[in-house]
Amino acid sequence: MTDNDFLAERFETYRGHLRAVAHRMLGSAAEAEDAVQETWLRLSRSDVREVDNLGGWLTTVVGRICLDLLRSRRTRGEEPLDSRPPAPAGGPDPAQDALLADSVGLALLVVLDTLSPAERLAFVLHDLFGVPFEEIGGILGRTAPAARQLASRARRRVRGVRAPEADLARQRAVVEAFLAAARDGDFDGLLAVLDPDVVARTEAGVNAGAARVAAGAASFAHLARVARAVLVDGATGLAVFAGGRPERVLVFAFAAGRITGIDIVTDPARLADLTVEEV
Repeated sequence: MTDNDFLAERFETYRGHLRAVAHRMLGSAAEAEDAVQETWLRLSRSDVREVDNLGGWLTTVVGRICLDLLRSRRTRGEEPLDSRPPAPAGGPDPAQDALLADSVGLALLVVLDTLSPAERLAFVLHDLFGVPFEEIGGILGRTAPAARQLASRARRRVRGVRAPEADLARQRAVVEAFLAAARDGDFDGLLAVLDPDVVARTEAGVNAGAARVAAGAASFAHLARVARAVLVDGATGLAVFAGGRPERVLVFAFAAGRITGIDIVTDPARLADLTVEEV
């Protein structure tokens, strides 16, 4: 195996994560694929032998590419969501964009399109993918506190965006199936409700792929037994309470009736920033 083949093999393990980041940054499957391909081209031209965290390096690169695309889009005039041209033949099509709308909520996509490119990048990378503000600041050429402020401003804009009740009911059914399988340690049951490319994020890091996420969920059966269904800033979630306050919150993203993302929040500062409502 050549060095380039080895690099390509490593890149493929991160492709799903990079596509998810670019998709949520750009709101377009076609543009996301272009961003991921450009990320590969930059990787293939770079010497990364001294890079300890290739996943973090790739996330930074795709973030910068998306930031440039968002800024370019602003310069030429932002297009409404429903007026974007179809994807080129042979590539992702608008059906893929519909999956994105299902996973993060059409209303949220509309709000994201009103954010500045820097706000959108800070919010998406931190709140949806758990990237530290130090790294986000490096992408933006700003300090970590400035990146935190951008994400906070974006968060205030998107807070309160709520999916239609019918969607919430469908999402809750999926989450309850996930919870029941986690309580029983039912690995196959967990796989049934997880998207193959599901990403679970904690303050400690990222777990990707249905098998790894299912194994992690099955090992926390003791927490699943006391978890309760909640709405987190209007999104479907689960929470474990202690003393009447949430000490662990899970927020879910969906596509095609499966869970595509789980954001696990345990940090007290982040928990204090959430609005958690029991349902």
